[in-house]
Amino acid sequence: MAKKEVAIEQKLAEILQKYNLKLTTAESCTAGLLAGTFMNVPGVSTLYDEGYITYADKSKRKILGVKKKTLKTYGAVSRQTAKQMAKGAAKAAGADVALSVTGIAGPDGGTPEKPVGLVYIGCFVNGTTNVIKCNFSGDRRSIREQTVQAAMELAVACIAEIIG
Repeated sequence: MAKKEVAIEQKLAEILQKYNLKLTTAESCTAGLLAGTFMNVPGVSTLYDEGYITYADKSKRKILGVKKKTLKTYGAVSRQTAKQMAKGAAKAAGADVALSVTGIAGPDGGTPEKPVGLVYIGCFVNGTTNVIKCNFSGDRRSIREQTVQAAMELAVACIAEIIG
């Protein structure tokens, strides 16, 4: 009998539990889908206290402490913004691990420099922040779902690398 593949949100919950870590999320283009997907795992209330949906630049600044200069210089969809979102979320929630996502889910809003499907994902783990750039394709729903999958995979990899 083939071994059943474990969903990424289950893997993430298991690694957080193993190392006694708390997770938070800071979402823009996924607008709560990341947190909502993580909540599919029974018992995660011990691993997750709060998260943030910061769709507007003003919210990114007010709630997560993203610098106005960062948004003006690099834009909301940038490596720099994703990094500050992750760090700010961890600080605001008092969490060990923070995932941030910022991107263009479409179908509108893309430019040649920042096309639809461009997403930056940040992962803060105990003081270290990594950011990856992704170029997803598909419709709005698909881009958001791919972002959630990639964010959780990044968290699992970062925790394993930094703590494990």
